[in-house]
Amino acid sequence: MNDTPELNDRRQIFGWIMYDWANSAYVTTVVVAVLPAYFAAVVVPPGGVTIAGINYSATALWGFVSSLAAFLVFMVAPIMGAISDFSASKKKFLIICAYTGCLAASLLFFSGKGDVWLTLILFIIAQIGFVGGNIFYDAFLPHIASEDKMDWVSGQGFAWGYIGGGLQLALSLALIAGHETIGISAELAARLAILMAAVWWGGFSLITFFNLKEAQTFEEIPPEYQHLPPWRAYIKVGIVRTIVTVRKVRLFKHLLRFLIAYMIYNNGIQTVITMATIYGAEELGFSQNVLMITLLVIQFVSFFGALGFSKLAELTTSKTALMISLVGWSIVVIYAYFMNSPTEYFILGGIVGLVLGGSQSLSRSFYGSIIPPWAAAEFYGFYSVFSKGSAIFGPFLFAVILQVTGTARNSILALIVFFIAGLVGLYLVDVAQAKQARNIQHLE
Repeated sequence: MNDTPELNDRRQIFGWIMYDWANSAYVTTVVVAVLPAYFAAVVVPPGGVTIAGINYSATALWGFVSSLAAFLVFMVAPIMGAISDFSASKKKFLIICAYTGCLAASLLFFSGKGDVWLTLILFIIAQIGFVGGNIFYDAFLPHIASEDKMDWVSGQGFAWGYIGGGLQLALSLALIAGHETIGISAELAARLAILMAAVWWGGFSLITFFNLKEAQTFEEIPPEYQHLPPWRAYIKVGIVRTIVTVRKVRLFKHLLRFLIAYMIYNNGIQTVITMATIYGAEELGFSQNVLMITLLVIQFVSFFGALGFSKLAELTTSKTALMISLVGWSIVVIYAYFMNSPTEYFILGGIVGLVLGGSQSLSRSFYGSIIPPWAAAEFYGFYSVFSKGSAIFGPFLFAVILQVTGTARNSILALIVFFIAGLVGLYLVDVAQAKQARNIQHLE
C-alpha cells in the first residue's frame, strides 16, 4: 500500500479538513463556553482557593493555568516538530496528541465540587494535546495542497471547523438549557456537554487518521547518536535542529518578518476573542443568552468568512486578502467602542465571524507557502510559539487601560494599535524573497 500523499488529492484533503471539524468542538465547548463557567460556579469554592497563604479566585486560577499550558507548548513545540520531520512521524505525533487531549478532556466529566487540582491538571494535559496536535496537523498542509490551492484548502479546514464546533456547541447549550426537561441537574448537563465534546473530537478524528497519509522518507539517525536509545537520539536531533534553525533564521528574513507581524496582529485578535464575552457582560450588561447566541453567530458566520477570504486571495493575493482582513479587525474595535444594544452586539458578532475566518485561515496558508516544505512541522512549531506569544501583550494592555480609565471601551479601542502595526509589518514582507529563501535545503 502506497502511503505517499498526493498534492490536491480529494480524499487526503477531506481527511485533513475533518480534523478541524473534530477538534473545534473542544475549543468552543470546553475552552470557551462551558468549562470556565463550570469551574468558577461549581469546582472552585465561593471564597476561592488559598495557595501558600495567597487567595486566588477562579478567574485568576484559570488565567494562570491557561498561561502555564501555553508556556509548556511554547517550550517544546519546535523540538517536537523537528523530531517529527526527521522521523517522518507527523501522523503518529498527531494521533498521540489528539487522543491524549481527548482522554484528559473526557476525564473532566468526573470533576466536581472541590476538585480544583484535578480539573486544572486535566485541563493542562488537554490543552497540550490540542495545541501540540495542531502543530502536526498544520504541518500536513504543504504536503497535501499545491501552492495555488493552499489558501482554499486552509480556508476549508477553518470553515468546516467553525461549523463542527458550532454544531457541537449548539447541542451542548441545548442540553444545558433543557436539563430540567430531561430530569438532570445543571451540573450534570455541563459535565455531559464536556464529555460530548471530547467524544466528538476523538470520534471524528478517526476519519482523519484513516484518510491522511504521510510520505515515509525519514532520515537515518546521525552516527554520533546511534549508540543512544532511539527516543533519546530523536530528542537530541530535535534539539540540535531547532538550535541550528534559530541560529540560521537570518536566511529566512521575510519569513521572520511575517512571524513578527503575525504575533502583533494576532495579539489583537486573541484579545478580542478572549475579552468579547466579559466586555458584553460587564461593560454593556448583556444577558447570558445574548452572549451565547452571539458566540454561535460568530461560529457559523466564520464558515463564510474563511471561504470568502480564500476566494478573495485567489482573485488578489494571500497577502492582500490578509491585509484586508486586518482592516476589518480595525473596524471591529472601532464599532465595539460605540455600540450599546444587543442588536449591535449581534451585528458585531457577524463582522467578527467574517474577519476571524479570513485572518486565521489565510495566516496559516500564507505561512505554509513560505516555509521550507522539508521542515514543515518544525516551522509550524515556531508558528505555534509565535501564536502562543500572541496571548500576552493584548490582554495586559486591555487590563491596564481599564484599570487607569475605568472603562473597557477605551481598552477595546486601544487594540487598533495591534492591527495597524500588524498591517505595517505584513506590508514589509516581500513574498517573492520569502519563497526564494524556502528553497534552501540545508541548515548546517
